[in-house]
Amino acid sequence: MIPRSPLPRALLTLFVLITAAHLIVQLTGPESWSRPTQALLMPALAAFVLAAVKRPRGRFTGLVLIALFFSWLGDTAPALASGDAAFLVMVGFFLVAQVVYIVAFWPWRAKSPLYRNRTLLVPYGVVVAGLVVLCAPGAGALLVPVLVYGLPLGAMAVLAVGVHRWTAIGGALFLLSDGLIALRAFTPDFDLPASGFWVMATYTAAQAFIVLGCLARVPEETPLTEGTPA
Repeated sequence: MIPRSPLPRALLTLFVLITAAHLIVQLTGPESWSRPTQALLMPALAAFVLAAVKRPRGRFTGLVLIALFFSWLGDTAPALASGDAAFLVMVGFFLVAQVVYIVAFWPWRAKSPLYRNRTLLVPYGVVVAGLVVLCAPGAGALLVPVLVYGLPLGAMAVLAVGVHRWTAIGGALFLLSDGLIALRAFTPDFDLPASGFWVMATYTAAQAFIVLGCLARVPEETPLTEGTPA
């Protein structure tokens, strides 16, 4: 759902412009602009959510904002570390974000076609298992963190299907984006041209689709002053 009022539309446009700037940096440089533009992405998207959802905001909206906050930490905090430590910091914050999204999406699980037909879960399982098989030989000591993160990531993508079709697209794109990161980090033979561009393109699109799908469900939630989502 894209609100018609001017402020949310302006903030969504701002997010799109920052995304475009960041993707141009990924393709052409300078590298020094990569971190600053990336750091602005989730705050712009969170500002859009705050403008789009009127007070009193409910639990569902609050969880989406919390997930965006931890995603922002996952984008920015690794700059304070290096090597494996930076990777673990990123995985840790995004793990929290995935768990928060899972909690947010859980009330709508019964609306998902995956809930009614479990065979539709097979492609998700194949993707997650395939990533583990491809990345395990090169992951070394980081294999356990990768496994710990991969399961909630897959669960989030599955539960996203029950929220809205846009959220389902976002969950699948998130799975794709993190899969590209894992392949780039742990598979020496994986050589995708402009991989940073594709990682960030799928990541920003994933977050945007998730947010837009969640906004479509906001009218069904109950304000925090009255209780929890229906």
